[in-house]
Amino acid sequence: MPPDKTVTAQRTDTPAGSFWPAALIRNALGNLERWSRALTGAPQAKVPPLPAGAIVAFILTLTAVVASMFFLDAQASGWAGREPQWFRRVFEDITNFGLGGWFLFPFGSVLLCLAALISPALSQLSRGVLAALAARFGFLFLAVGVPGLFVSIVKRLIGRARPYVGGHDDPFAYMPFIWRPEYASMPSGHATASTAAAFAIGAIWPQARGVMWLYAFIIMFSRIVVLAHHPSDVIAGALVGIGGAALMRRWFATRRLVFSARDLGPYPGPSLARIKAALREVMRSPGVVVGRL
Repeated sequence: MPPDKTVTAQRTDTPAGSFWPAALIRNALGNLERWSRALTGAPQAKVPPLPAGAIVAFILTLTAVVASMFFLDAQASGWAGREPQWFRRVFEDITNFGLGGWFLFPFGSVLLCLAALISPALSQLSRGVLAALAARFGFLFLAVGVPGLFVSIVKRLIGRARPYVGGHDDPFAYMPFIWRPEYASMPSGHATASTAAAFAIGAIWPQARGVMWLYAFIIMFSRIVVLAHHPSDVIAGALVGIGGAALMRRWFATRRLVFSARDLGPYPGPSLARIKAALREVMRSPGVVVGRL
């Protein structure tokens, strides 16, 4: 007796649907591997040398960190300790928005989604549009994540006491290599994340610089108000955040990604209309998304 055609069709369709997650994972892994090779491969272009002004700014900032330890840190903690409770509570809410996760989770999620959706089954134009977006979000993720990871390790090796440790502020209290949160004051992780995000977002979208730097300064100020950090910790964190994001921009530029190697300016990004058209092509049919790599 011949098999029922309806049953046969059902048996054919069901396994195909079950392969959707596997196909998306295959797309994501393949794209992430290719993008990693592009980032770690040999440079394709030379970028301008570091300007003298940047070197001078670096030296002056380090000088400000040391000077703050002697002349500002204890006074700032004393001022913050005398502020009214309502004032501190306001900044305790504000300071939570300086966590790196506010940037890393959205940037990383968009990057993974793009990695899963970009497929050879798409038109060349749509692949180019989505790849350009992926490069930008990859830069944003690394520009915030790499300095943040560096600070998370270094601050625990330095072992500087936070202002509240011991009942009174001692800017020169250190317990290196102790790996305890109360001895992880320098540099400030919030200052690193907020300034790295301000630099990175402003590097791609210059019109956002004003808002992003206002945000970064408020976060840095909040860390002093809530007695989580000394001013020198915040300055050091800003130095790492800006420096790390700036070096990441140069890294991308040498590989002709996102930024021009000539002047480190951002390449023009895809228009909103082209982004919408590419996403419509992705959603038009399942076959586009799960196309073979």
